[in-house]
Amino acid sequence: MTSLLPYGRQSVTDDDVAAVVAALRSDWLTTGPEVAAFEAELSRWAGGAGVAVVSNGTAALHVAYAAAGVGPGDEVIVPPMTFVATASSAVALGARVVFADVEEETFTLDPAAVAAATTGRTAVVAAVDYAGHPADYDALRAAVAGSDALLLADAAHSIGATYRGRPVGSLADLTTFSFFPTKNLTTAEGGAVATGDPELLTRARRFRTVGLVRERDELRWPDEGGWHQEVHAFGLNYRLPDVLCALGRSQLRRLDAFLRRRAELVARYDEALADLPGVLTPGRRDWASPAWHLYPIRVLDGRRREVYDAMRAAGIGVQVNYLPVHWHPAFADLGYRRGSCPVAEGFYAQQLSLPLFPGLRDSDQERVVDALAAALRRPVWPGPPRPAGVPVRPVT
Repeated sequence: MTSLLPYGRQSVTDDDVAAVVAALRSDWLTTGPEVAAFEAELSRWAGGAGVAVVSNGTAALHVAYAAAGVGPGDEVIVPPMTFVATASSAVALGARVVFADVEEETFTLDPAAVAAATTGRTAVVAAVDYAGHPADYDALRAAVAGSDALLLADAAHSIGATYRGRPVGSLADLTTFSFFPTKNLTTAEGGAVATGDPELLTRARRFRTVGLVRERDELRWPDEGGWHQEVHAFGLNYRLPDVLCALGRSQLRRLDAFLRRRAELVARYDEALADLPGVLTPGRRDWASPAWHLYPIRVLDGRRREVYDAMRAAGIGVQVNYLPVHWHPAFADLGYRRGSCPVAEGFYAQQLSLPLFPGLRDSDQERVVDALAAALRRPVWPGPPRPAGVPVRPVT
């Protein structure tokens, strides 16, 4: 039986293992020097923004929203074409999520939809760099001009990408990263919040450390003793330990190489699939240099489910990214309805992610393309000859 080729996979080397072992043998397993070093190195990738590393990408979103002061009565604008955490972490703070549709071609947040959705209660607009392609941040800034809304970049897919020559991490008031194993670099689990605003950075670092205040000039009782620390606002323990920061630092040294290989694989897919009937390859804008976390094709004619099943049966680990967030039962139970974001919903009906990771061999990629072509050659009606007059119903 052919083993399953995954749609994403981490790349871990002996250097990564040695970095983790060194951290394990040090005096610090957590809250030590590897944390500050990882934050400083991430800052260089984020255009000099301050960085707070956290335990995972969902925590990064929760921390960022908390740093922005999101709470009951606030609204947070989110695209539906994202992982559910972009929205659910705002709900966890008591906010109301407002879904705004995405643009054709890149399937990132539509600035016109944002402008229409912005109200006096809008606290944050959360753009998502879908598949590693940056959203149109200048247009999003213009869309919220005159409001007090902060702009957040959910850059879980896009570390290392640039927008009009500027690095992701420097484009929004707050940026969040994810270092899950399938992402462009990994700390096993992990994430980060980046911001150029020192006050937001302080809030983020305190929230990820249970809200603890240690700076003497901010303590209410500074003469209590050298052990003294206070909580002025509640936070959570979202710290990323030194062991995982050591892995992240080692991975960062290869991020350029990871991005180059992903770009090579994307170019090979683009060429191989350019003339394949029944699929559309990912779009991109000329002002963006994407990081390509995903390679999302569109399968036409209602055949996405059929092609997904055929490729999985052939040992190709394709994936669908994502179920529109407002379709999840938790949001449906809050009154959100299908049909409100037609571009995102139409894209979901066609979307299929092909395997993409730095260790993907050319021969493996050719196997993916061959399996896709074979799946598309299957008849739309897969069973015995249908009776005359019975219409074809595509599998969805």
